[in-house]
Amino acid sequence: MKKITYLLLGIMLLVVLGACSSGEEDENTLVIYSPNSEDIINTIIPMFEQETGIEVELVSAGAGELIKRVETEAENPYGDILFGAIRKGENPDLIQEYVSANDTEMLEQHKNYQDLYTPYITNGSVLIVNTDLIGDIKVEGYEDLLNPELKGKISAADPASSSSAFAQLTNMLLAMGGDYTSDEGWDYVSELVENLDGRVASGSGAVHKSVADGEYVVGLTYEDPALAYVRDGAPVEVIYPKEGTVFLDSTVNIIKGAKNLDNAREFVDFVISEQAQEAFGSELTNRPLRENVELGEGMIDMDDIYTIEEDEEYVREHKNDIVDTYKNVFMEAQE
Repeated sequence: MKKITYLLLGIMLLVVLGACSSGEEDENTLVIYSPNSEDIINTIIPMFEQETGIEVELVSAGAGELIKRVETEAENPYGDILFGAIRKGENPDLIQEYVSANDTEMLEQHKNYQDLYTPYITNGSVLIVNTDLIGDIKVEGYEDLLNPELKGKISAADPASSSSAFAQLTNMLLAMGGDYTSDEGWDYVSELVENLDGRVASGSGAVHKSVADGEYVVGLTYEDPALAYVRDGAPVEVIYPKEGTVFLDSTVNIIKGAKNLDNAREFVDFVISEQAQEAFGSELTNRPLRENVELGEGMIDMDDIYTIEEDEEYVREHKNDIVDTYKNVFMEAQE
């Protein structure tokens, strides 16, 4: 009898241990890391939850902070998805391979890249101007930001920690100097930093918010949140720099070693589904990348914007050099 009892107890213990190990992750959850705007988060994630029944846990922070977190957690990932934090070609060692079946419906230039990166919208570097504060000061592009009347009144984030600030940096280097190493480009950046008067926003979200709230006159930001303020009636105007605007794709990526892998795949599928892409185009101030999806009301057609092309491969390979040069320029301006 004792042998039978011990045997039953042993079986029960194995069952319990097996349940603990196999049920460690809730089958109905997904952890998303994202630096995206509140508009995107509050629209796309609830749609996904309603469509799939999967419950999302959101970790919202700047792109640089999120990438560092994924690197730190590499041996035991907590997050499953990076939603908008990584540009094409960046940090491939942090990402799980996956190509959605919906990829065939995306515009030819914006399909999955290297079986890792799934573009879902494209965003341009723009200036946001508070129309109540700007007065007679002309702001049509980067050159106008050197106006002494704007000293200390320009909001900008740190390119070392903000993906949108880094995009602005490479945009202005290209627009003002023709490439990423010219003296003309870096001389412009040095003069701009002087006009910032040592002020650095805490992150990309703080840039556009501080301008809309009247704390600053001009901000270096990106198209999506800037247009959202216009849509909502804030006293702001969006300026596409006359020297040229770079548009870059935002990507959604599965974190390597994601515990909720099937749910992560479902999220990638959903973000480039017709339903979500139409929401980006009609409900939000974004430029969707799926074929036959229209832009939202009030958005300027890309053909009416002077755009310049970034050398994305060069920028990826020299990102650290560009950031280090900026840090030196910034420190010299404080001396």
